[in-house]
Amino acid sequence: MSLLLTKLSRLRLGKPTLIRSSLLILSNSFSISLLQTPPCSIVAGSHCGGDLGRLVVSYANELISTTLEKKVPLELVKDGYNDEMVTIGASHGWIATFNREDEVLRLQDDLNPVASDTDPKRIPLPALVTLPHCQTEIITNVSMSRSSPEDKDCIVAVKFFGPQLSFCKPSQSYSKWHNIKIENPCFFSSRVMFSKKDDMFCIPGSGGHLIASWDLRKHKRKPMLQKLRYQNLSELTKAKLELLVSCVASEHLVESESTGETFLVKWYQKAAEIVDGIAKMKTKDVLVFKLDEEGNASYTKDIGDLCIFLSKSEPFCVPASSFPGMHSNTVFIWDVDGVAMVDLSGFNPIISNIGKFTAPFHIPPQNIK
Repeated sequence: MSLLLTKLSRLRLGKPTLIRSSLLILSNSFSISLLQTPPCSIVAGSHCGGDLGRLVVSYANELISTTLEKKVPLELVKDGYNDEMVTIGASHGWIATFNREDEVLRLQDDLNPVASDTDPKRIPLPALVTLPHCQTEIITNVSMSRSSPEDKDCIVAVKFFGPQLSFCKPSQSYSKWHNIKIENPCFFSSRVMFSKKDDMFCIPGSGGHLIASWDLRKHKRKPMLQKLRYQNLSELTKAKLELLVSCVASEHLVESESTGETFLVKWYQKAAEIVDGIAKMKTKDVLVFKLDEEGNASYTKDIGDLCIFLSKSEPFCVPASSFPGMHSNTVFIWDVDGVAMVDLSGFNPIISNIGKFTAPFHIPPQNIK
């Protein structure tokens, strides 16, 4: 994995950077104007005694492994360390975990680089309620309407594989789930995201032809549906189209707070090898479509100064100019099967490498306290 990070670093920065061992001396990498950490990716935990390890991350403007002083539970970053606890997603730097022993879903800030390791926050969510003809054992992802579940207005959404979508307010004294059964099967395997611009939770349908949106003040059961109309597809070459048809595609909605734009990202993967009967997937391409309020999805190879981050976390994008060293017009992928970086202009080749991450999460910029 260090070899891949070196390749990415050379492509983006043009010269090597020094490895820094502590968050406290990473100030040159931080955004001075925003007083935030750069986006980072969880690499591993370096064992430091007992059940703890020092958090190892890769900052997006450096792309080298950096070992922090922060200590984290190894069960969050080491495969097979605790079979009773699984990570199921993340949003705003909060990792969602599920403990099979007590059957409690929790939000934890352990992997947030700036959060305290001596007083970590671990917030239990209400006991899950399974709707008829639904299941709550396989979770697709989680999404939050605010940056912290402790915010009194924060709503947490949990999307299960299948028709169930559940919401709760963790800050309420007697928090409980509001459960919705989605009727259209095209949303069963999709991921939920929160649109700050529209103040709604949204899910792209499989294939990317529909978007379902819930304003919980209005849409208690049935969502608002929008049909997408694709534009500029003639720019895709025949060779690219043939490649895309042979791949497995997934759809992801991401919103830019800095520009107010919303993008639909189509991520194309292909089985690269079989290990112990499990197919290891490798990124082959990414297509980005800019969405407007009329439902037009315009294919684009230019998202300007933005960099989009896809992982098991809720997707996000960041202006590259906010953090010296980041590269614009790029999609950066951090997945359980490896890492990829896609230059949307096509000027640089796609860099994609197979690896293994127990905690394949991008962490968005965090305020420095």
